[in-house]
Amino acid sequence: MTQVGEGQQAEESAPPIMTFGAPTAGEILAERYELVEHINNDSAGRLVWRGVDVVLRRPVAVVLRYPGGDSATEMLQAAVAASRVIHPNLVGVYDAIDEADRAYVVREWVDGRSLREMVADGPLDPGRTTAVGNAVASALAAVHATGMVHGNVHPGTVMISDEGRVVLADARTDGADSQENDVRAIGGILYFALTGHWPHAEAPLHGATAGHGRAAIPDAVRDASGAIAAPRQVRAGVPAYLDDLTMDLLDAGIAPPPSDVLSAELARLDIPVEDDTYLEPTGPLRFAADNGEEPSPLASVAGRKVAVGIAGLLAVALVGLLIGISILGNDEDTPQTEPVARPSSSAPATEATPAAAVRKLSVTEVRIVDPDSKLRDELGGAEKVIDGDADKGWDTDTYTRSNFGNTKSGMGVWIDLGEERTVKSVQVSLSATGASAQLFAGTVDPPPTSSGDKELFNNYKKNPIGQPFEQHDGTTMTFNGFDADSKYRYLLFWITELPPNDRGYQIGVQEITVQGS
Repeated sequence: MTQVGEGQQAEESAPPIMTFGAPTAGEILAERYELVEHINNDSAGRLVWRGVDVVLRRPVAVVLRYPGGDSATEMLQAAVAASRVIHPNLVGVYDAIDEADRAYVVREWVDGRSLREMVADGPLDPGRTTAVGNAVASALAAVHATGMVHGNVHPGTVMISDEGRVVLADARTDGADSQENDVRAIGGILYFALTGHWPHAEAPLHGATAGHGRAAIPDAVRDASGAIAAPRQVRAGVPAYLDDLTMDLLDAGIAPPPSDVLSAELARLDIPVEDDTYLEPTGPLRFAADNGEEPSPLASVAGRKVAVGIAGLLAVALVGLLIGISILGNDEDTPQTEPVARPSSSAPATEATPAAAVRKLSVTEVRIVDPDSKLRDELGGAEKVIDGDADKGWDTDTYTRSNFGNTKSGMGVWIDLGEERTVKSVQVSLSATGASAQLFAGTVDPPPTSSGDKELFNNYKKNPIGQPFEQHDGTTMTFNGFDADSKYRYLLFWITELPPNDRGYQIGVQEITVQGS
């Protein structure tokens, strides 16, 4: 029974734990949280207790730090930020309290083991490794959608509950991290799960203090130059696609994909265990069939090795699909010359309905929406935002003020998906940082005239989807968190604030990618 993240065993170099005035079993904090059992101390000197919320009568984990005040600011800020993101793969944060002499965070209690503890019994098989990576990527996608960074992804902050749920805990807010580092850390998680070695031991991730939550994790096998051995070189039986994906994520020379794109790709490879118990052995991975769909954006974002791996997976999936069609095409009167091998399952074959694969959706039409312009001289080049070339795009004119020179409420890029589709994410690549924008959906497609644009914007602005980006400090905006039961055909990426350049205020929209099914 362990609480990960803050609940890692203290190392010899950990700050001393106070003894005078330390909490005792039975003590009730904030007239609500009763301390039941001291579990352990973490490497930052915090005390982890199992407790009970006496109001809601539910178990909680209580993480205490002495003293409170300024020394506890980072812990409390991280807790407040984490409480705003609700996701099944994130540990829920319930409360954060500063009492000056001490501060404490109250969060969800999870019975289970950290990934670090689990792998101590032996590396995970490829199926379970993929499931863990998918869960962590999904959690990070939810965090990144708010513009925040987790900043503390490692085997001690990933936990697998006794019921099989994978959760991520202990976010940091020290400002020394990036969303890209979060995604690269998933490569470390995959590597560790497959090999039992941590590829970042020589330089702890994200500016964390040496050994924070990573004590007793062996370093990766390295050559004389310090380069790490690939998982397949350390352990037999690692599939080539998973080996390539892991090494690409760890390769500083290859740009990692956004967390939501990586999550979608891992979800395609992840399958639930038949009896819903994560810790039970799993069989070979099953993959979604290609069905003629466009290739995943992960291949172009993450590098050549991923492209090769994904292509191989799709080929295997397509062969499996053709075999399945051949089997279904044989009726009872058609003799079978030899038996057909089928995967063993306690459930009837008809109950196994694969989920629709998440992929890049095609755009049938795109145009610039400019309802407040009289000249309408900024409408050309819209097709460049969907041509697959991030070096070419559509640019606004240069204005004297960030709000389009105080002449218009904004401008937008309208896209038509051709039919109603389930949308998982919309990624917009921009030419500069500092822009503000929103994403809307609508139901009308009026003529591309000044009055038509006014009608379109008035209809669409009533239905914002995803989260708005205010003064975005990156060049990529990723909108996600869409309602899984809703479908969309028309979308509007709407720009409200322009960033400065050496001549005024201007932005270019380089590429828009819609993921869905």
